[in-house]
Amino acid sequence: MEEIVEKDKKTILVVDDEQSIMELLVFNLQKEGYNTLQAYDGVTAVEMAINEKPDLILLDVMIPKLDGISVCKKIRYALNISNIPILMISAKDTESDKIVGLEMGADDYITKPFQIREVMARIKANLRKAELNANMEINNQKSEDKDNIIKVGDLTLDLKKVEARVKGEVINLTKKEFDVLKYLASQPGEVVTREMLLREVWEYEEYVGAIRTIDVTMNRIRDKIEKDKANPKILITKRGVGYYVTDKT
Repeated sequence: MEEIVEKDKKTILVVDDEQSIMELLVFNLQKEGYNTLQAYDGVTAVEMAINEKPDLILLDVMIPKLDGISVCKKIRYALNISNIPILMISAKDTESDKIVGLEMGADDYITKPFQIREVMARIKANLRKAELNANMEINNQKSEDKDNIIKVGDLTLDLKKVEARVKGEVINLTKKEFDVLKYLASQPGEVVTREMLLREVWEYEEYVGAIRTIDVTMNRIRDKIEKDKANPKILITKRGVGYYVTDKT
């Protein structure tokens, strides 16, 4: 049966060496609106999993060259492909056979003879689950990325890269200068005293003779981030008190 591949449709890789089973599965999958790929042995199945990246693999256990259990194990562990659901199909229906299949990384186990409606239902369920997992990973990554970014007005700090930008332009800061901005930008608009900066950023327990360190560091930072140092728009001095990063652009 000819393989059909259309964009925007889920693609199922069917792996079975029995022509009648292959035709039955492919016909019903295409009828349900899926793209189909076909492999009649385990070696080809692994190659297609790598090259074609199907959305789901329907995998018979008893296939030539490389059996289904070995194919599943290779995909999951040797190739470290974890995001493709694998549904194993087998005439072996003992509990131990199912356990082995699942331990090797299969997501589901269907025994022969099977009802085609059950197979379609299992496919849909596993595709839904895979899509939910993918969305969760994307959301978690976005959340993680968001947690690593501090944006205040024109200033953006990437905590993971230890990188500062002003209006998108990368600013070359030392680690200490970055840490000072990070501390101030994490509480925008709030005035932080020199003593607090020495305690929290420099981790000094005594401040005698060290206050001047803050002013020198602030001047260096302003040289780098302010367009007009005499009229700062990002790092502001509260005379007689301390400094703050403004959230106004």
